Amino acid sequence: MPALPPSPLWGVQAALEPIGGGHRNAVFRTSGLKHDLVFKSTRRTEAALSWLTPVMDAAEAAGFTVPRLIPALDGALSAAGWTCEPYLEGRPFAPEDIPKVAAQIDRFHRNTRALPQRPGFLNSLDLIEATTGGDVDLMAMPTEIIALCRRAWQAAQGEIGVIHGDLNAGNLIDTAHGPALIDWDEARVDFRAYDLIRTDPETASATEKTAALAWEVACSWGIEPEHARICAQVLQRRI
Repeated sequence: MPALPPSPLWGVQAALEPIGGGHRNAVFRTSGLKHDLVFKSTRRTEAALSWLTPVMDAAEAAGFTVPRLIPALDGALSAAGWTCEPYLEGRPFAPEDIPKVAAQIDRFHRNTRALPQRPGFLNSLDLIEATTGGDVDLMAMPTEIIALCRRAWQAAQGEIGVIHGDLNAGNLIDTAHGPALIDWDEARVDFRAYDLIRTDPETASATEKTAALAWEVACSWGIEPEHARICAQVLQRRI
Protein backbone atom coordinates (compact mmCIF):
# COMPACT_ATOMS: atom_id res chain seq x y z
CA MET A 1 0.00 0.00 0.00
CA PRO A 2 1.32 3.51 -0.81
CA ALA A 3 2.13 5.93 1.98
CA LEU A 4 -0.82 7.85 3.36
CA PRO A 5 -1.26 11.42 2.13
CA PRO A 6 -0.16 14.13 4.56
CA SER A 7 -3.69 15.41 5.23
CA PRO A 8 -2.61 17.56 8.24
CA LEU A 9 -0.86 19.84 5.73
CA TRP A 10 -4.40 20.81 4.72
CA GLY A 11 -5.56 20.98 8.32
CA VAL A 12 -7.51 17.74 7.86
CA GLN A 13 -7.78 14.99 10.45
CA ALA A 14 -9.91 12.14 9.08
CA ALA A 15 -9.85 8.45 8.25
CA LEU A 16 -8.34 7.75 4.83
CA GLU A 17 -8.96 4.85 2.49
CA PRO A 18 -7.50 4.05 -0.95
CA ILE A 19 -9.91 4.20 -3.87
CA GLY A 20 -9.60 2.86 -7.41
CA GLY A 21 -9.26 4.80 -10.61
CA GLY A 22 -5.72 6.05 -10.22
CA HIS A 23 -3.56 3.97 -12.60
CA ARG A 24 -0.63 6.37 -12.41
CA ASN A 25 -1.15 8.01 -9.02
CA ALA A 26 -2.18 6.89 -5.56
CA VAL A 27 -5.70 8.09 -4.68
CA PHE A 28 -7.28 8.25 -1.22
CA ARG A 29 -10.56 9.63 0.07
CA THR A 30 -11.58 10.73 3.51
CA SER A 31 -14.57 9.36 5.37
CA GLY A 32 -16.64 10.90 8.12
CA LEU A 33 -16.23 14.55 7.14
CA LYS A 34 -19.21 16.78 6.37
CA HIS A 35 -17.73 17.19 2.89
CA ASP A 36 -15.28 14.41 2.09
CA LEU A 37 -12.06 15.00 0.19
CA VAL A 38 -9.82 13.19 -2.29
CA PHE A 39 -6.03 13.20 -1.99
CA LYS A 40 -3.91 12.26 -5.02
CA SER A 41 -0.19 11.83 -5.41
CA THR A 42 1.19 14.07 -8.14
CA ARG A 43 4.30 14.59 -10.25
CA ARG A 44 3.14 18.03 -11.46
CA THR A 45 4.87 21.29 -10.66
CA GLU A 46 3.08 24.16 -8.96
CA ALA A 47 3.04 26.01 -12.29
CA ALA A 48 1.44 23.03 -14.05
CA LEU A 49 -1.23 22.82 -11.34
CA SER A 50 -1.90 26.58 -11.40
CA TRP A 51 -2.43 26.33 -15.18
CA LEU A 52 -5.57 24.31 -14.43
CA THR A 53 -7.40 27.29 -12.93
CA PRO A 54 -8.47 28.96 -16.22
CA VAL A 55 -8.92 25.52 -17.78
CA MET A 56 -11.41 24.54 -15.08
CA ASP A 57 -13.08 27.97 -15.42
CA ALA A 58 -13.67 27.10 -19.07
CA ALA A 59 -14.94 23.62 -18.22
CA GLU A 60 -17.46 25.04 -15.74
CA ALA A 61 -18.60 27.62 -18.29
CA ALA A 62 -19.15 24.73 -20.71
CA GLY A 63 -21.50 22.97 -18.27
CA PHE A 64 -19.24 20.63 -16.29
CA THR A 65 -18.82 20.34 -12.56
CA VAL A 66 -15.08 20.09 -11.79
CA PRO A 67 -13.25 19.31 -8.54
CA ARG A 68 -11.17 22.43 -7.90
CA LEU A 69 -7.82 21.89 -6.22
CA ILE A 70 -7.83 22.92 -2.55
CA PRO A 71 -4.67 24.74 -1.44
CA ALA A 72 -2.72 23.40 1.51
CA LEU A 73 -2.36 25.54 4.63
CA ASP A 74 0.72 27.22 3.12
CA GLY A 75 -1.28 28.23 0.03
CA ALA A 76 0.37 25.78 -2.37
CA LEU A 77 -1.71 23.52 -4.62
CA SER A 78 0.53 20.54 -3.82
CA ALA A 79 2.28 19.56 -0.62
CA ALA A 80 4.82 16.75 -0.18
CA GLY A 81 3.81 15.39 -3.61
CA TRP A 82 0.04 15.38 -3.00
CA THR A 83 -3.02 17.39 -4.04
CA CYS A 84 -6.44 17.71 -2.41
CA GLU A 85 -9.85 18.21 -4.02
CA PRO A 86 -13.52 17.73 -3.12
CA TYR A 87 -15.04 14.25 -3.36
CA LEU A 88 -17.91 14.35 -5.86
CA GLU A 89 -20.92 12.15 -5.24
CA GLY A 90 -22.59 10.56 -8.24
CA ARG A 91 -22.77 7.67 -10.66
CA PRO A 92 -19.89 6.99 -13.07
CA PHE A 93 -20.74 7.13 -16.75
CA ALA A 94 -20.96 3.97 -18.82
CA PRO A 95 -18.63 4.01 -21.87
CA GLU A 96 -21.60 4.37 -24.21
CA ASP A 97 -22.67 7.52 -22.34
CA ILE A 98 -19.55 9.54 -23.20
CA PRO A 99 -21.04 10.99 -26.45
CA LYS A 100 -23.72 12.64 -24.30
CA VAL A 101 -21.18 15.30 -23.29
CA ALA A 102 -20.06 16.06 -26.86
CA ALA A 103 -21.67 19.52 -26.82
CA GLN A 104 -20.01 20.41 -23.49
CA ILE A 105 -16.60 19.24 -24.75
CA ASP A 106 -17.04 21.31 -27.90
CA ARG A 107 -17.84 24.40 -25.79
CA PHE A 108 -14.87 23.65 -23.53
CA HIS A 109 -12.57 23.50 -26.54
CA ARG A 110 -13.92 26.81 -27.84
CA ASN A 111 -13.60 28.41 -24.39
CA THR A 112 -9.89 27.56 -24.18
CA ARG A 113 -8.66 28.68 -27.61
CA ALA A 114 -6.46 31.43 -26.19
CA LEU A 115 -4.78 29.43 -23.42
CA PRO A 116 -1.07 28.55 -23.65
CA GLN A 117 0.57 25.17 -23.35
CA ARG A 118 0.73 23.69 -19.87
CA PRO A 119 4.11 24.39 -18.25
CA GLY A 120 6.50 21.51 -18.79
CA PHE A 121 4.39 19.88 -21.52
CA LEU A 122 4.70 19.55 -25.29
CA ASN A 123 2.14 18.50 -27.88
CA SER A 124 2.42 15.62 -30.33
CA LEU A 125 3.75 17.75 -33.18
CA ASP A 126 6.42 19.25 -30.92
CA LEU A 127 7.63 15.73 -30.13
CA ILE A 128 8.38 15.02 -33.78
CA GLU A 129 11.58 16.98 -33.10
CA ALA A 130 11.76 17.27 -29.28
CA THR A 131 12.17 14.31 -26.93
CA THR A 132 10.71 15.22 -23.52
CA GLY A 133 7.52 16.87 -22.31
CA GLY A 134 4.95 16.08 -19.62
CA ASP A 135 4.91 12.32 -19.07
CA VAL A 136 6.75 11.63 -22.34
CA ASP A 137 10.45 10.77 -22.48
CA LEU A 138 11.06 9.41 -25.95
CA MET A 139 14.71 8.68 -25.20
CA ALA A 140 13.62 5.97 -22.77
CA MET A 141 11.91 4.12 -25.63
CA PRO A 142 13.36 1.84 -28.36
CA THR A 143 14.28 3.78 -31.50
CA GLU A 144 11.86 1.80 -33.66
CA ILE A 145 8.93 2.68 -31.34
CA ILE A 146 9.95 6.35 -31.33
CA ALA A 147 9.90 6.30 -35.13
CA LEU A 148 6.42 4.73 -35.19
CA CYS A 149 5.03 7.33 -32.77
CA ARG A 150 6.52 10.22 -34.73
CA ARG A 151 5.19 8.83 -37.99
CA ALA A 152 1.71 8.59 -36.48
CA TRP A 153 1.81 12.17 -35.17
CA GLN A 154 3.21 13.55 -38.42
CA ALA A 155 0.32 12.01 -40.36
CA ALA A 156 -2.31 13.49 -38.04
CA GLN A 157 -4.17 16.66 -38.95
CA GLY A 158 -6.61 18.86 -37.09
CA GLU A 159 -6.91 21.67 -34.60
CA ILE A 160 -4.56 21.91 -31.65
CA GLY A 161 -5.77 23.35 -28.34
CA VAL A 162 -6.47 22.54 -24.69
CA ILE A 163 -7.78 19.02 -24.12
CA HIS A 164 -8.75 17.03 -21.06
CA GLY A 165 -6.52 14.26 -22.34
CA ASP A 166 -8.08 11.32 -20.49
CA LEU A 167 -11.73 11.46 -21.45
CA ASN A 168 -12.90 8.02 -20.35
CA ALA A 169 -16.03 6.83 -18.57
CA GLY A 170 -14.27 6.63 -15.22
CA ASN A 171 -13.54 10.35 -15.32
CA LEU A 172 -17.15 11.37 -15.99
CA ILE A 173 -19.67 11.35 -13.16
CA ASP A 174 -23.40 11.91 -13.34
CA THR A 175 -24.07 14.17 -10.36
CA ALA A 176 -27.13 15.98 -9.03
CA HIS A 177 -25.74 19.12 -10.67
CA GLY A 178 -25.06 17.59 -14.09
CA PRO A 179 -21.98 15.90 -15.56
CA ALA A 180 -18.74 16.21 -13.64
CA LEU A 181 -15.36 15.84 -15.34
CA ILE A 182 -12.56 14.76 -13.02
CA ASP A 183 -8.85 13.81 -13.16
CA TRP A 184 -7.25 16.66 -15.11
CA ASP A 185 -3.75 15.26 -14.63
CA GLU A 186 -3.15 14.74 -18.38
CA ALA A 187 -4.74 18.01 -19.56
CA ARG A 188 -2.53 19.94 -21.98
CA VAL A 189 -2.51 21.62 -25.40
CA ASP A 190 -2.58 18.91 -28.07
CA PHE A 191 -4.75 17.59 -30.88
CA ARG A 192 -8.43 18.24 -30.06
CA ALA A 193 -9.07 14.90 -31.74
CA TYR A 194 -7.72 13.09 -28.68
CA ASP A 195 -10.87 14.20 -26.83
CA LEU A 196 -13.18 14.00 -29.83
CA ILE A 197 -12.44 10.35 -30.61
CA ARG A 198 -14.16 9.62 -27.29
CA THR A 199 -17.20 11.86 -27.78
CA ASP A 200 -17.70 11.10 -31.49
CA PRO A 201 -15.91 7.82 -32.21
CA GLU A 202 -17.92 7.08 -35.35
CA THR A 203 -16.48 10.08 -37.21
CA ALA A 204 -12.91 9.82 -35.91
CA SER A 205 -10.48 8.97 -38.68
CA ALA A 206 -8.06 6.06 -38.60
CA THR A 207 -5.20 8.59 -38.64
CA GLU A 208 -6.55 10.34 -35.52
CA LYS A 209 -7.01 7.06 -33.68
CA THR A 210 -3.47 5.96 -34.58
CA ALA A 211 -2.01 9.28 -33.38
CA ALA A 212 -3.89 8.90 -30.09
CA LEU A 213 -2.59 5.34 -29.71
CA ALA A 214 0.95 6.57 -30.32
CA TRP A 215 0.47 9.14 -27.55
CA GLU A 216 -0.76 6.41 -25.22
CA VAL A 217 2.40 4.42 -25.94
CA ALA A 218 4.70 7.38 -25.37
CA CYS A 219 3.10 8.81 -22.22
CA SER A 220 2.73 5.35 -20.61
CA TRP A 221 6.18 3.97 -21.40
CA GLY A 222 7.84 4.94 -18.13
CA ILE A 223 4.74 4.87 -15.90
CA GLU A 224 2.70 1.88 -17.10
CA PRO A 225 5.27 -0.13 -19.08
CA GLU A 226 3.21 -3.28 -19.56
CA HIS A 227 0.24 -1.29 -20.89
CA ALA A 228 2.58 0.74 -23.12
CA ARG A 229 4.11 -2.36 -24.69
CA ILE A 230 0.70 -3.85 -25.45
CA CYS A 231 -0.32 -0.59 -27.12
CA ALA A 232 2.97 -0.53 -29.04
CA GLN A 233 2.22 -3.97 -30.48
CA VAL A 234 -1.11 -2.69 -31.76
CA LEU A 235 0.57 0.44 -33.14
CA GLN A 236 3.09 -1.68 -35.04
CA ARG A 237 0.24 -3.49 -36.76
CA ARG A 238 -1.45 -0.23 -37.76
CA ILE A 239 1.55 1.50 -39.32
